[in-house]
Amino acid sequence: MLAERLPGLLPDLGDTEAMEVTAIHSLCELPSSSLQLVRRPPFENPHHTATSAAIIGGGSGLPRPGAASRAHRGILFLDEAPEYERRVLDALRQPLESGELVIHRSAGTAAYPARFQLVLAANPCPCGKASGKGIECTCTPTMRRRYLGRLSGPLLDRVDIQLQVERVSLANFGQSGGEENTATVAGRVRAARRRQLKRLRHLGMETNAQVPGRVLRGELRLDPATTRILDHSLERGVLTARGYDRVLRLGWTLADLGGRDRPDINDIGQALSLRQAASAAA
Repeated sequence: MLAERLPGLLPDLGDTEAMEVTAIHSLCELPSSSLQLVRRPPFENPHHTATSAAIIGGGSGLPRPGAASRAHRGILFLDEAPEYERRVLDALRQPLESGELVIHRSAGTAAYPARFQLVLAANPCPCGKASGKGIECTCTPTMRRRYLGRLSGPLLDRVDIQLQVERVSLANFGQSGGEENTATVAGRVRAARRRQLKRLRHLGMETNAQVPGRVLRGELRLDPATTRILDHSLERGVLTARGYDRVLRLGWTLADLGGRDRPDINDIGQALSLRQAASAAA
């Protein structure tokens, strides 16, 4: 449910983005591209039994776009992520870094844009009852490790936010009041996007996700006091170099959402905790 709400938080696609998305959907002969430009970010939710060709792209003859490319400029949601084939999940590592999928087949090679937000959801164990106290869980520790081990370390290293969602307590079940609606959060996202565009336009970029590490540690370098906790995590081997840059990007995004010009130590600390929350809980 949360993943399906994400497209509603994203702003409409610009002219260039809309043309990219519409062109991909036209290749797939989707109804959304038959009459006009696709202005809303797409949402793709393939089943865990989907083949590599269905998600990554392929088929006979010249390879066609898969769900990853159809989700370009939008959301790719993989529910029950450990149930997908390991090679399919690991194939997503390329577009998560480059924003492009290159598919080689005997009839030729095709390159399709695939700059999407990846959302993975997984149960805590095969039986799904290990959350909370986990007293009803029937899985052995080996079964749990094998199940979650289907999500490789290199793939998870490319996931910026990793959270364990606890069960809703009886006291909170069915209660409402005080929550922000989609329109309110979407307005804050639009404001954050405007701040990013203003800061990055001279670099030819629009969002924090596009900023390479050399810029994060160069022109946008934060003072040592702000990144001290991050530097310590890198020295202890808790973070990889890729993870370091991703925490910095997330810290900038948190600052943009909060209306601040630069991340402070709290933004960096929160970004680091969001990345490590799931592993700490495990």
